[in-house]
Amino acid sequence: MVKLRRIWLALGAGWVATVMYLSLMPHPPEPMDFLYADKLEHALAYGFMMLWFCQVYQQHVPRLLVGGLLVALGVGIEYLQRMTAYRVFDYADMLANGAGVLLSVIFIGMGLGRIGIMLETKFFKIAE
Repeated sequence: MVKLRRIWLALGAGWVATVMYLSLMPHPPEPMDFLYADKLEHALAYGFMMLWFCQVYQQHVPRLLVGGLLVALGVGIEYLQRMTAYRVFDYADMLANGAGVLLSVIFIGMGLGRIGIMLETKFFKIAE
C-alpha cells in the first residue's frame, strides 16, 4: 500500500465524511426498507470503513487504533444526533456500528486485509 497510500487514505477520509454527513442530515436516504434495515446499514458502513483502512494499515496496533477510532466515531455521532431536533439518539446504532467493525476484524483475519496489496500489485504489473 505504499504506492497509492495517499489515494487510499483520501478515499477513506471521503467515506468517513460521507457517513458523518448522512448521519447528521435531517432526512437521509433509506436504500433498504425492512425491520431493522438501519442497523444493517450502520454495520455495513462501519464494517466497510474498517476494511478500507485496514488495507492501508497492515500492522496489528494501527488496526486496533483504527477500530477504536471508528467505534468512537459511531458513539460520537449518536451524541451529536441527540443535540439535533431531527435525529434520534440510539444505543442500538452504536452497537451496530461496533458490530460492523468487529465483523470486519474477523474478515480481515481471514485474509481480506490484503486485498489492497493484491490490487495494487496487479495494477502496477499491468502498468509496467
